Amino acid sequence: MTLALAVGVLTWAFRYLPMRTALHAVKPDTMIGRFLAATGPAAIATLLVAELLPYLRGPLSGQVPLVAGISAVLAVFYWQRSVVPATLAGSALYGLATYLTAP
Repeated sequence: MTLALAVGVLTWAFRYLPMRTALHAVKPDTMIGRFLAATGPAAIATLLVAELLPYLRGPLSGQVPLVAGISAVLAVFYWQRSVVPATLAGSALYGLATYLTAP
């Protein structure tokens, strides 16, 4: 129960406090500025690792959609420099690869 409450409070704080803080006044070279700049990429990396681990523990045949989706995301992002088309392309190619490799 203590852990659930701590996670809940910290999640609330990470969502509420930035809306109530003058973040434009935070200088990038300060400790809080570096922390805030690293929070987004760290969260994305954490979600990526949490999503990839089950695939990497499974059979190689189950990794084809994963490789296809990630490859599409990286290729389209490199080409367009935009997250939206990269995400859409990765989702589409992942879905197509899943459909084509289904038994």
